[in-house]
Amino acid sequence: MYKEDKFVEKFEDLKESDDFISDGTPLKFVEYEGNSANEQLPTGLVFTDLINHQIEKEIRTDEPADVQDLPSVSNQEYKIPDENGEPVTSSELPSLSESLKPPTSNLSKQVNALPRFIDLLLKNKVINMEMVARAMEIHRKDDQKRRLLDILIEDLAVDRDVIFKYVARHYSFETVNAASVFGNKDKLRFIKKHLHSLHPFYYELAVRRKILPFELYTNGVDKLIVITPDPTHPDVSKVAKAFKYRKAEIKYISLGEFNELWRQLAFDQGLKSGGIDFSDEFTQVSKMEYESELERSIDESVGHGKLAELVESILIDGVRTGASDIHVVPRAALRTEFHFRIDGRLTLWSTVSDVRAEGILAVVKDRAKNLDRFEKFLSQDGFAQRTVDNQVIRFRFSTMPIYGGDLKNKLESIVIRILRGGDVIAGLDSLGMDKHTSDNFNKSIRKTQGIIVITGPTGSGKSTTQLSAIKMIIDPALNIITIEDPVEYLIDGCRQVKLNHKLDFESALRGLLRHDPDVVMVGEMRDKVSADIAVKLANTGHLVFSTLHTNDSISAITRLYNMGIEPFLLAYTINVIVAQRLLRKLCERCKTVDEDLNYELLLDLGIEEELIKGTKFYKPVGCIRCIKGYRGRIGIFEALKMSKEMRQVILRSKDLIDEDALRTLALKNGMITLKQSAINLATSGVTSLHEITGIALEN
Repeated sequence: MYKEDKFVEKFEDLKESDDFISDGTPLKFVEYEGNSANEQLPTGLVFTDLINHQIEKEIRTDEPADVQDLPSVSNQEYKIPDENGEPVTSSELPSLSESLKPPTSNLSKQVNALPRFIDLLLKNKVINMEMVARAMEIHRKDDQKRRLLDILIEDLAVDRDVIFKYVARHYSFETVNAASVFGNKDKLRFIKKHLHSLHPFYYELAVRRKILPFELYTNGVDKLIVITPDPTHPDVSKVAKAFKYRKAEIKYISLGEFNELWRQLAFDQGLKSGGIDFSDEFTQVSKMEYESELERSIDESVGHGKLAELVESILIDGVRTGASDIHVVPRAALRTEFHFRIDGRLTLWSTVSDVRAEGILAVVKDRAKNLDRFEKFLSQDGFAQRTVDNQVIRFRFSTMPIYGGDLKNKLESIVIRILRGGDVIAGLDSLGMDKHTSDNFNKSIRKTQGIIVITGPTGSGKSTTQLSAIKMIIDPALNIITIEDPVEYLIDGCRQVKLNHKLDFESALRGLLRHDPDVVMVGEMRDKVSADIAVKLANTGHLVFSTLHTNDSISAITRLYNMGIEPFLLAYTINVIVAQRLLRKLCERCKTVDEDLNYELLLDLGIEEELIKGTKFYKPVGCIRCIKGYRGRIGIFEALKMSKEMRQVILRSKDLIDEDALRTLALKNGMITLKQSAINLATSGVTSLHEITGIALEN
């Protein structure tokens, strides 16, 4: 029956073995019908491998599987038991031979012989023929040999969830709804316990491929349910077999639900080991030998694996929860608090009260380069880099000596900024700009010269807006240079200059003039020198991005004027000034209608009475998926685009800028103020009245 002797030899030993296949059942052999030789076809591991080979080939490439590597089964009639034990003939099974046709060089012929799954996507209008042809062309040139699915998603921007829903349906993977697990500490603890039971190699593989144990079915034989957003990836079955269960079933979960489940695994304090007990390892030192014993205690602490593991886990938790900063704050000799800044607000994450604070601070400082753990009287800056969930994350450390109640304790505050890659910077559409503001901003950044000024307080998202704009206009034909201190996001296609003790801001700007730039991002205009150079760059054929600290867009013109910039330069070099703030968004899962409205406050905010009566305002509640009713942040923007009338107002200025005249003209041209932008978010249910009150009253 087999035309290749090597295939018979390959499974000769398996006939007598007690090995188990991936679903936990022993290898079985059935006889061919109508075959006098009574040759046997293995139905367990062998048949499963044939199907997996077909699936992987069908999804991975546009080329069919190699016929020479598979047994000839196309002209035989045999029986294979289905999941209910009933015999099914080979003619009733999907034919493998259809996908095993030799490749052709003609693209149109290849398109006519597409894998069945790609054909399914075409029939359901998820993709079109042009996208298929483009994906196949990319695949032929791709050194990494990515699957067609990955090319469609990553290069051609096809909706990932839509594609993998069809994947799950086409290959009969059940879909899991993880909502029942959200907030259930017992189930979350089960997932984390089993995930950490894996060998380190398989644990890293599971994290990288987004694979989680989900639940256990017990019906005679234990069967573990394993979930993943990509059930067809070959590594999924490897991880599933690594769990200590005879049976494992792979199911599909959407990427959004997986990310939410992963976030809850990191968020749930109940999943932590209850705090690490160091009472046996660390003892208090005597007062008489304080200094020498303290140094010895710190050395022991640093060398102790549990303390280092604690600090590393804090760094990882900070990344997974989406925190922007980690604050390490010693409150007493034996009490250290870890705070995460999430959505702009500090949240107490963990407290360690059984280890000397100086020991923990020393370990934290040892995690970074360029920090001296014995230096306790100076402010220091350091950095570190880790790979978390298959993503390179950089950490910027800053230390500052602080006063403690006990003068013998030399305490320091440490703040760790989490710097994610430039890939996390989304496009302008995700920032929350209204259509009018977005149109003005897009037109301004696509000009070949002029200056774009972003204003707002520290932490208002100015850098994110600048980098999002640069990613919109990035082009190999442009020399884009940024001057930053520090470099927070790495952007492909940009030359990013980091300031240091030998290269200050003024020197970098002067050197920039001789570096043939097309687009320049110069950070903040701090004084007359930096502002003068930035304006000169914009006036000599360069596009310049810069920032200022002002309350609104109009004030930025006054600030530059007061720095000594000539009115004619201001009038003809500024393309647009954008003022911005960040507001917390209400959690969509738990927000509720605010029935207890303060009408006087609403009127003071400038909301019309008719709008108040016809609008539902929402307030925060709080659930497992958010922090006190809020989740994520969104920007509010005010874009001042220069017009001919505004330039005339600036040119006529003598001792001061007429801000009222500029504001009147801007509103006449359709400018949406920060106040109005905040009110629009509240009336549309995106944020709460409490969140916009400060902004609205300030403006």
